[in-house]
Amino acid sequence: MKPEYKPYVDALIDLAIREDIGDGDHTSLCCIPVEERGRMRLLCKQEGIIAGIEIARLVFEKLDPEMKFEQILQDGDHVKPGDVAFYVSGRLQSLLQAERIILNIMQRMSGVATQTAVYVDRLKGLHTKVLDTRKTTPGMRVLDKMAVKIGGGENHRMGLFDMILLKDNHIDFAGGIRPAIEGARRYLAERGKQLPIECEVRSLEDIDRVFEAGGVDRIMFDNFTPEMTREAVRKVAGRCETESSGGITLDNLREYAETGVDFISVGALTHQIKSLDMSLKAC
Repeated sequence: MKPEYKPYVDALIDLAIREDIGDGDHTSLCCIPVEERGRMRLLCKQEGIIAGIEIARLVFEKLDPEMKFEQILQDGDHVKPGDVAFYVSGRLQSLLQAERIILNIMQRMSGVATQTAVYVDRLKGLHTKVLDTRKTTPGMRVLDKMAVKIGGGENHRMGLFDMILLKDNHIDFAGGIRPAIEGARRYLAERGKQLPIECEVRSLEDIDRVFEAGGVDRIMFDNFTPEMTREAVRKVAGRCETESSGGITLDNLREYAETGVDFISVGALTHQIKSLDMSLKAC
């Protein structure tokens, strides 16, 4: 895990515990003796890419530092029904409190990683990288981003704070591409910040306007056809990075990548996924 992700993960785990346990797991408290101990295993029930084992360990540690975690698989491993990812032992009350939190996190992360791996495989042999977007579940973005990386994809910006991305609304409200880019450069210089600048374009002519303004690290081709994208890549001619976005599906992904574009951003990696089925059971 990247060090800068740790505060987000800690806060997310704290929230997950509060929303699920509240003032106590009264079901476990009423029928399980406080010092009763046991062992559970994380069982995979579908084929895919497993993700979230590292986070599961942190949840167990936060709920009960005395729990013993025996890891069998690694994040990013290909799993099939019947595979065991880890064993964990400790107080039964703590294990039962962790169960649903762990499953909610790992099933979603594994779903994102599995879907990402499908997109990455479609680009095999090409230099184009698939990127995630900010279309994530509020509060869980850090886990979605981690899962994309585990699945073999690349992360775009984490949020609005670590990159300047001038999209259509910014450009329209700023009065055009040139004033938007010049405003971005001036803003960074005045504040002593070093952030990459990306600018969205909606036509081939817009590319010329970007280079007239200068100082951009990446150009995003918004809703271009593959034919337009190929021409746009030729027009950019390696002067900055290129990215395609909008209207791109698994079916046409490779066609876009074959244009030579550097990156393709796909919101579906995180907002149209199917969780991977798994269970945490006594053993």
